[in-house]
Amino acid sequence: MAKLADIDQKQQCYHCGEDCDSHPVEFDNQVFCCEGCKTVYEILQGNDLCEYYDLEQSPGKQQKDAFGDRFAYLDNEEIKAQLLSFSNGRLAKVTFFIPNIHCSSCIWLLENLHKLNPHVRQSVVNFPKKQATLTYSEEDISLRQLVELMARIGYAPEINLASGKKEKQQAFNKSFYIKLGVAGFCFGNIMLLSLPDYLDAGYDIDEEFRSFFGYLNLLLSLPIFFYAGTDYFVSAWKGLKEKYINIDVPISLGIITLFFRSAFEILSDTGTGYMDSLAGLVFFLLIGKWYQHKTYQALSFDRDYESYFPIGVTRILGAKEETVPIKQLQKGDRIRIRNHELIPADAVLLRGEGNIDYSFVTGESEPISRRSGDVLYAGGRQIGTGIEIEITKAVEGSYLTQLWDQDVFKKESSSAISNLAATVGKYFTISILLISLLTAVFWYFTDSSMIVNTVTSVLIVACPCALALSIPFTFGNSLRLLGKNGLFLKNTEAIENLSKINTIVFDKTGTLTDNQQQEITYVGSKLNELQIAKIKAVVGNSAHPLSQALAKHLESKVHSPKLESFEEIPSEGILATVGGVQFKVGSEFFTESEPVSQQGSKVYVSIDRKPKGCFVFSNTYRKGFEEVISKLSGEYNLHLLSGDNDKERKKLSAFFTEKDQLNFNQSPQDKLDYISKLKNRGEKVLMVGDGLNDAGALRNSDVGISISDDVYHFSPACDAILEAGKFHLLDKFISFSGSSVKVVKMSYVLSFLYNIVGLSFAVTGVLTPLVCAILMPLSSVSVVGFVTLVTNVYGKKMKVIS
Repeated sequence: MAKLADIDQKQQCYHCGEDCDSHPVEFDNQVFCCEGCKTVYEILQGNDLCEYYDLEQSPGKQQKDAFGDRFAYLDNEEIKAQLLSFSNGRLAKVTFFIPNIHCSSCIWLLENLHKLNPHVRQSVVNFPKKQATLTYSEEDISLRQLVELMARIGYAPEINLASGKKEKQQAFNKSFYIKLGVAGFCFGNIMLLSLPDYLDAGYDIDEEFRSFFGYLNLLLSLPIFFYAGTDYFVSAWKGLKEKYINIDVPISLGIITLFFRSAFEILSDTGTGYMDSLAGLVFFLLIGKWYQHKTYQALSFDRDYESYFPIGVTRILGAKEETVPIKQLQKGDRIRIRNHELIPADAVLLRGEGNIDYSFVTGESEPISRRSGDVLYAGGRQIGTGIEIEITKAVEGSYLTQLWDQDVFKKESSSAISNLAATVGKYFTISILLISLLTAVFWYFTDSSMIVNTVTSVLIVACPCALALSIPFTFGNSLRLLGKNGLFLKNTEAIENLSKINTIVFDKTGTLTDNQQQEITYVGSKLNELQIAKIKAVVGNSAHPLSQALAKHLESKVHSPKLESFEEIPSEGILATVGGVQFKVGSEFFTESEPVSQQGSKVYVSIDRKPKGCFVFSNTYRKGFEEVISKLSGEYNLHLLSGDNDKERKKLSAFFTEKDQLNFNQSPQDKLDYISKLKNRGEKVLMVGDGLNDAGALRNSDVGISISDDVYHFSPACDAILEAGKFHLLDKFISFSGSSVKVVKMSYVLSFLYNIVGLSFAVTGVLTPLVCAILMPLSSVSVVGFVTLVTNVYGKKMKVIS
């Protein structure tokens, strides 16, 4: 095998010998001109076939398409800046519109780009919008190289800065409608030319006319075979190359079989062929794809950010501040971002020291320092003192929804139903191919003239499209219904996991208690106006519910100096310096204060290490608390984890019957360990918390639900956000998730029954390919209608639908 040193100074590709120009791909001490050549080398190496390179130097064929300077404009920094949604100099994030996405194999290939190039950190496909969001290392691969890699495997993104608007990206690809039109035109004319055969008047037609009509049918079928149906061939071939059998494999076999058998009959003058069936098959397949896209799009786009998440921010209007929903933010608005709050849209830093954690976007948790005038990207989280920013781009809900749904924040364990869907789809397709083969063998010995009709009928009528649609449509509709009623789930996996829980763990403060209805009293040394103003400034930078409630409660006519330092320690308190004075606000141990005997949640204050007093919060439990806990206690094991003392143990013990189910004075680590202990016992755990001190426990549980009041601060640790005002529906939401899983299983049974009936007719030759081509999309439509209808019925039954 040749060594890297043997390659000349021009860096010739080890596989094909072409010049590697300015973008060599290095792998295994060799250089390659493109990812395609490198991939071929990897395949040969993995199969111990590298002797291939001993035959001669660089014997391979170049795998790179002749892109030339087609994507050279992507090296322009100004153009690149318009395309990127995030960049910190090391990692970048970009979203492309890819019109060629049309099936599960497309999704699989695009989401495995990291296998073709390890510098692609992550790729997430949004199928309804035909978008792929990619995170890649800017230091190792350029945007141009990334796009060329995608184009090389057949998924060149549509990049047009002038037409990159949301409405156009959501539109179905224009080429699809052209293919649909071509298929419809050819189908109609072939049916017209075949009319004499349908009327059984073929023997009254002159032989020359019959032959002429046959050649016209063959001519009209060429655009269908070589143009309208090519998407199925490409998808099937890509799947087979990746050793993956997708649903387009049996479809492609049916189309190929019909075309070549019909062409043979027409050219040999032994029959009229089945060009009408071929045209009808492709036409109705495209009609089915169009309908599926429109229906799926309608369901998916109901799940947009503005209608889903009750997230608010603090907008600054002169000397006043107001809390507004994020959807009301506009370009030019100034907002305040507190410690651990998420930046809702691209903005410019105006005041304060930015210390931005972009782990929500990139998965890397190392904060990045930013100063006044620097650009801040949506999805970053401020760590430390509060900052003021000015919005530079309108809030795009779908973008933040994608952030929340990133793979990096998903649970490690895979879903049983998702695994079932993948397994069923794979073996179902293999079984259909086997049945087709056995059918062909049977009719070969019985009546060979029936082989084409029966085999193609089997391949078409048993297409597993209906199976593939069951989960996305059922759970898509469930997500929509739950979202309209105040439970906003991260993804469909959360529905499946929620249906399996048998243990529920509650936090108390901010979860079972209502922070908006609390009464606050102060006990201790009298505070002057300046001290109150400084305390208000300190707690105003915290995202904790008690801090926010206290900041709203405190009033002072004195303007507070700027915070000089700020540190928030989970479950302990806040350490800050204001005007050269140190403030501690938090627990009695943290502030070194004497305990106050009054019942309720307490926030102690010390100034320059001298305890001053305590703010006592009188707890008010949320609406429907007693009814919900009572219903859940009959079906689930309930536990309470609270960072407060046990003053309310007596009241809560009526609902948490076992002594070990009530746990007080719990630190964040204690909560996380407790969840781990329950899971180690084999329990499926739902954690309901406030998303702050409970972040570790929420992340460690099977399902984590975070309660949201007027202002919610995004946390990737949770799987769902629950509007505080809808807490009384929690038991119904859990029950509805179980019903959604039942609907999936019911739709599977319906799909299998359809295929059993259809196959019983297909293998006996009763069904024609044309009828099968009509029935296949109809089966998909019927499954979509069934799951949507039944999900809505369960929603009304469980009173989830308002």
